[in-house]
Amino acid sequence: MKKTLIAAAVMAASGVAFAASNVTLYGVIEEGVVVSKAKHKDTMVDLKAGFDSGNRWGIKGVEDLGNGYSVGFILEQGFTADNGEEGVPGKAFNRESILYVKGGFGSLAFGRTGGLAFAQSQNIRTGWVFGTGYGSSAWNAIDFVAKRMNNVVSYATPVFSGFSVHAMYSNSGSNELANDDKKWSENGHYYGIGAKYQANAIKSSLIFEAAQNKNIAATGNRNAKYGINYGLEWDLGAITPMFGYQYVWQDNGNKDHQFGLSAKAPVAGGTVKVGARYTFGKNDEAKANEEDKHNAWLIGAAYEYPLSKRTIVKSYAGYADGGKAWKDTAETKYNGYQLYLGLCHSF
Repeated sequence: MKKTLIAAAVMAASGVAFAASNVTLYGVIEEGVVVSKAKHKDTMVDLKAGFDSGNRWGIKGVEDLGNGYSVGFILEQGFTADNGEEGVPGKAFNRESILYVKGGFGSLAFGRTGGLAFAQSQNIRTGWVFGTGYGSSAWNAIDFVAKRMNNVVSYATPVFSGFSVHAMYSNSGSNELANDDKKWSENGHYYGIGAKYQANAIKSSLIFEAAQNKNIAATGNRNAKYGINYGLEWDLGAITPMFGYQYVWQDNGNKDHQFGLSAKAPVAGGTVKVGARYTFGKNDEAKANEEDKHNAWLIGAAYEYPLSKRTIVKSYAGYADGGKAWKDTAETKYNGYQLYLGLCHSF
């Protein structure tokens, strides 16, 4: 349940009063049990917070400036419900901390948020039914360019006939813990540009991202990393099929293609989600006589049943299998299965 709080701040010492403003308090709490088995490892049973929807609470508000202009903000903190820890230690609002202005020119935002192909309020990615949730079925489980970043400037044009263009820059790069505390040439940098189409039953997006990893450890790969994401969704009423494609490349690193076919449909009062994904690529860092190619395929299915408008029971089963260089990798995202049963409550 969302509550609207009418807040009036008064500074008694100076006697200055501030006008009241409307602020919305919201959040998501999800807990469940995950049974997983990775190749060469024991079967694990864990209590898992945020397996699909990351645990969070936040406050947001908008002030109408008149003449079609408004100013708003989003402050969102992630946490783990099973132990109460912060999502990122030391960051009060680690998921999102953003101030934005909207008007006839579009929308301009500043602060901390996710990349165009990841999550949060500025993302435009489409085409994969599991999004960035559901464990190994997450679109970014194997590769990505940027998740959440500091020091972001994000712009979106007005919507014209269903189309909008989105651009994003970060002076910290794709390292979500980095800051812009060095001279410009030594900071990390992220650049993203994309187009989104949404009209009638169709949603689609095309995104290009680039991250210069200048502020990572000297032992890491500091070469620029690039990514292209394309997604398409078509709501046919009884079912919504989706298609997703990703290509990520980096000099002296991996060059990966990823394809995904997925769909969602209403069934027995709830929603069924199914998806299959295939990833293949080449590792330029492979040593002589080592396998430099890899691939993996994954299938997953989820069922979400609403107990009320705010509470959902979620279940999931997924299996991943890696080949070539990933064949004997003992990581769940490449080889193994996951089973999940949980409860998600929104307020």
